[in-house]
Amino acid sequence: MRQAIAEAEKAFLRKEIPIGAVIVSESNGARRVIARAHNLTETLGDPTAHAEMQAITSATGTLGGKYLPDCTLYVTVEPCPMCAAACYWARIGRVVWGADDPKRGFSRFGADLLHPKTLAVKGVCETECSEIVTRFFQKIRNAR
Repeated sequence: MRQAIAEAEKAFLRKEIPIGAVIVSESNGARRVIARAHNLTETLGDPTAHAEMQAITSATGTLGGKYLPDCTLYVTVEPCPMCAAACYWARIGRVVWGADDPKRGFSRFGADLLHPKTLAVKGVCETECSEIVTRFFQKIRNAR
């Protein structure tokens, strides 16, 4: 999660909503980071350029296939429904997030947006993950 937080800080510096994601492959008994990403919606002018989407695209490219069952997605904020559905289609083995998103998080709409075999873990480094988003929106409000 610390690496995902570092990605969120990169997004913050780019004036993107500071959400970071990292995907770790745990196949063959080895753990290795295969993707790192942060939000790029403003940079790319693409509403689908969320950190999770960027990380999934990178991870599938690295592994050479569309399924990620032996992978864990670490993301600083609870995935939105779009990103949860992408996790479903990628069959990600585990999704771990820091801060809940009660307004736009997938669990508001139903936990079944994730694949039935996907393990969901929430609240990892919750304070740090929440703080960076709060700091970002305070900065925007103060700039007005």
